[in-house]
Amino acid sequence: MPTSILVVLPLIALVAWCLAGLFALAGWGPRLARALLVLGGVALVVLAAATLPQGTETFETVLGLGPVHAQFKLAPDALWLMGFGLIGPILASWVGTTASRQRAWSFGAAASLVGALGVFGLQDAASFLVAWEIMSLGGAVMILGDSLAAEAGRPVLFMLALLEAGAVALILAFILLAGHGEGIAFTDLAAAMRSMPRWEQLFVAFLFLVGFGAKLGLLPFYEWFPGAYGAASGATGAFLSGVVLNAAFFGLSRTFMEWLPVDQTLPVSVPGIFVIVVAVISAILTALYAFQQEDWRDLLSLSSAENGSIAVCLLGAMLMFRRDGLMDLASLAWTVALLHLAGHALAKGAMFLTADGVYRAAGDYRLVQRGILRRSSWIFGLGALFAAMSLAAMPPQAGFVSEWYLFQTFFQGFHLESLGSRLTAALAGAGLALTVAIAFATFMKVFGIGLLGRVEKMEVRVPTGSAIVVGVLGLLVLLLAVGMPIWIESLRVVTASTFGTLAIEKMHVGSILVPATGTPIRLSGTFAFISPTLLVVVMPLLALVPLFLLLVSKRFSVRHVPVWYGGRDQDPVRVATTALTFSNALRTFYSFIYRPRVKTEHELTHETNGRPYFVRRLIFSHDVAPIFGPYLFAPLENLVTRIAIKLRIIQSGHLNFYLSLIGLLLVIILFIALL
Repeated sequence: MPTSILVVLPLIALVAWCLAGLFALAGWGPRLARALLVLGGVALVVLAAATLPQGTETFETVLGLGPVHAQFKLAPDALWLMGFGLIGPILASWVGTTASRQRAWSFGAAASLVGALGVFGLQDAASFLVAWEIMSLGGAVMILGDSLAAEAGRPVLFMLALLEAGAVALILAFILLAGHGEGIAFTDLAAAMRSMPRWEQLFVAFLFLVGFGAKLGLLPFYEWFPGAYGAASGATGAFLSGVVLNAAFFGLSRTFMEWLPVDQTLPVSVPGIFVIVVAVISAILTALYAFQQEDWRDLLSLSSAENGSIAVCLLGAMLMFRRDGLMDLASLAWTVALLHLAGHALAKGAMFLTADGVYRAAGDYRLVQRGILRRSSWIFGLGALFAAMSLAAMPPQAGFVSEWYLFQTFFQGFHLESLGSRLTAALAGAGLALTVAIAFATFMKVFGIGLLGRVEKMEVRVPTGSAIVVGVLGLLVLLLAVGMPIWIESLRVVTASTFGTLAIEKMHVGSILVPATGTPIRLSGTFAFISPTLLVVVMPLLALVPLFLLLVSKRFSVRHVPVWYGGRDQDPVRVATTALTFSNALRTFYSFIYRPRVKTEHELTHETNGRPYFVRRLIFSHDVAPIFGPYLFAPLENLVTRIAIKLRIIQSGHLNFYLSLIGLLLVIILFIALL
């Protein structure tokens, strides 16, 4: 494709999204606004496909806030994360939100996409921060436009409060870097970080982890996920878990990979170990809490935080391997993080849009048995199945490939020099194994109860539009897994330039995937290997065995009898497995983490005069207690409330009080000027 056309594609996307936001505000047709959202997304996906593996050229734009013009460039890893992250939002924009306020949602979607484009491409701190804030505010407007919760404002404010805490951390980090550099361009900031004292480098790296971790769902920030996602539609979830999550990871990856220098003075990689510890604990907690959710959106949101934590854990592994000079393994860890987020964006977009399909069919997002698949089109069931298999790390889907690579990466921790690093890698592997096992059970619960469950008296059917987008995304998940040897090659240039190694060549031998330890010619002596490409061929052949047994069994008579149910007739509704019964065993086992709360209320009939003789209704509610809410966020909220009460005098309405404040400010300004 000619270079002139490639330069125009980001401009087409920006103009299309800006027009979509304006049309949404003006009320000139929500369908037109959504069509422009789709157009801009398609332009950038085409750009990513056409420019990988090299990336785009650097060019100046007047949209930045730099001293002259802001520079814009999409690196290969930015194109990778943006391209895969946009596919879910494109299809979500095409099918639309389930809420009635389409105008507000379309405006928020446009703002979120414009901000994400700036995060991926702008090359100076000031412009980047503006784009970061636009992306955050766009997500908040989308949730408010959905308004699918009784009190949508409170979870949105909680989300914005935590995201702004992260933004303050980013601002402070950029200020510290600018104080040691000659400008606010990212090239200047990278040089400034290398000139800092080591303790200050670690502090700035911690600030970046806090700032970007607020969107990635690292602890304690993951607690805003279920509330905010639970007030939004699945279409909004596809945006937040796709391009927005990928943009946050890109920002963190760039700061750790390109800016943070390697320190050989310490025996271990302090930032690498710290990042792994935070990320593994975050992944375990979010997986545990996701398993207990009974709402599609709440469960999928915490699963997004879990997968974001897994990607950050791989960043920590990259830091440890790079510290010891193991550049092949460092390149492997970083590449696997990109592969993991690509598969996650596609699969999670499919599951969020599956949730919207359930809502359009049944009227709510509860995870209960409804017999959805029995009355819906086959493409809907196939797409949801492929996406759930990927998120459960089942072969041959993309999630299985990336998590297989994940464990192969940590299994090679024995190559690390120090005992502390080797122990960190081993314990991280154990923690991630627990996370993956819980995630497997979680998506068995989602698919088994939410889609496969049988209810005889309920007629629900997913609309055709929702079925198509879910089917397309599910098939793309499979395509990503099958073509993994080809997809990996698109990251060759960026890994070679960053790590100085051609480890990409050691990640596959033809259609066989290996974890950067075998030779590119022979498989003898390799650490391990799989081939999702061949699995797609072999698994249907293996399916012929049960089909043959099924045909043979038809020659013999089979007697069907009902399941024993206490000697009574079986009621399929009463004996159906619920989300609570499915997850209650794990809730009991990990009660020291969940701290479950159960509440039972008796509603009496009016004729009893309040005496507990006749119970009209028994109200049972259950929940799990958050970890950080009561001990971290609640005290901060109470402190802010008390300060606000004290400062209410500022809004007294007395003119003399306002004049005295102005006079005091003038005195302070004069005092500062005289100094």
